[in-house]
Amino acid sequence: MTIADVSIAVLALLFVGTLVPRFSLGLAAFPAAFLVATAAGVSPKELTGFFPSDFFVLIVGVTALFAVAQATGTMDWILAQMLKLVRGRLAFVPLLTFVLGFAITAIGTLPAAAVAIMAPIAMGLAARYTLPPLLMALVTMNGILAGLFSPIAVFGVSTMQLYKRVGVEVTSSAALILMIASLGLGLLLCSLYLAIGWRHLRGTASEPHPPNHSIGAEGSGNGVPSAPPATPAPPHGGGTAVLTPAAATQTRNPTETALPSSTERAVMLGAFVVLIAGAVGFKIDIGYLALTLAAVLQLLFRIEPASIISRIPWGIILLIGGLLTYVGLMEHIGAFTRISELVTVHGSPTLTLLAICYIAGITSFFASSLAVLATTIALLPPLIAAGISPVGAIVALALSCVLVDINPLGPTGGLILGAAAPEHRTALFRQLLTYGLGAVVIAPPLMWAAFSWI
Repeated sequence: MTIADVSIAVLALLFVGTLVPRFSLGLAAFPAAFLVATAAGVSPKELTGFFPSDFFVLIVGVTALFAVAQATGTMDWILAQMLKLVRGRLAFVPLLTFVLGFAITAIGTLPAAAVAIMAPIAMGLAARYTLPPLLMALVTMNGILAGLFSPIAVFGVSTMQLYKRVGVEVTSSAALILMIASLGLGLLLCSLYLAIGWRHLRGTASEPHPPNHSIGAEGSGNGVPSAPPATPAPPHGGGTAVLTPAAATQTRNPTETALPSSTERAVMLGAFVVLIAGAVGFKIDIGYLALTLAAVLQLLFRIEPASIISRIPWGIILLIGGLLTYVGLMEHIGAFTRISELVTVHGSPTLTLLAICYIAGITSFFASSLAVLATTIALLPPLIAAGISPVGAIVALALSCVLVDINPLGPTGGLILGAAAPEHRTALFRQLLTYGLGAVVIAPPLMWAAFSWI
């Protein structure tokens, strides 16, 4: 048994460990990485280089900025205004987040930025109107995924460029077919999720259910560690024509004089515009930009720093930081190449495409989907030369990569969990993990069967 085989077995044991009461996956991942690295001759310094520092900055920056928005009452106001757009009908709330997610991704927003923008909105709506967090997460994320392959989106442009780089020529309609396939699949999945959760979406909402974000009790054990309790705040913010916003869940120092609510909201909305414009228009790192804005606004509004820091989901950071460090080590020692060898089918290009879709799905579960797509596209030219449709192959492969992104073990899941109410995180972690693992098993053969013949 090679060290790559050992790393795969240890990863499987880590997942099995989540079934054991009081087992912390985040705490266990770092020691597991250290032990496997030692056996592989990888130094601790080199192992530390696998820690996803970009993920750390992203989660800390985005959650800090939205903590400021909650302290000023701006998030309550935004959520109330969104419900006004759908005239208080709960059934339209998930559809609104689907459309928003699709729109901001389709115009070219990076996926991480799109999730960073949409996760607090979706989870905030779920908490305020007692909608299932999983339902809101799935519908919103499928909206984002539906827009990923727009001809002007990062994934859409990159996919066609990668195909040309490996010497595969496709017609000009290939990009359009890829976008239609991703949008159609997103709409289909959204409809399915809404049908399953319909009993939660009937009727209208005239009064919000105040989010309980100030309570950090979410239990312990094999899921996500509990967040530190935040200081409850007095009511903050005015009413709207449809709803009366709930009390802000964070507090500034009570000895300080607060700026007028309308001023705070205007400044916060301006900060969000800067965040989106910087990330989309100028490609500024959204984590660092959000952290900078949060620091400036915390001083401007004179908010207690502890009330911001306590809202940062340190348990999520530990969990995903540990797992991605371990996955980085696995990639370094050739574990994913070993997985590729185990599933490759010799002598059958059609079944080999299915195997490549599985490789893409398994690897994307832990790693960047775009990086996985760039790697696996290089495996397609021999299959295309053997008669596989180039358009069908790229559609099946691309969708196999992105459909497994809705899982709690990467930046996407970290942003969703970090935005969820603390008391919902443990259950949501397990639900997203179950969904993600199911997608790894089911999505590749479905995408292969549905699109490989195009």
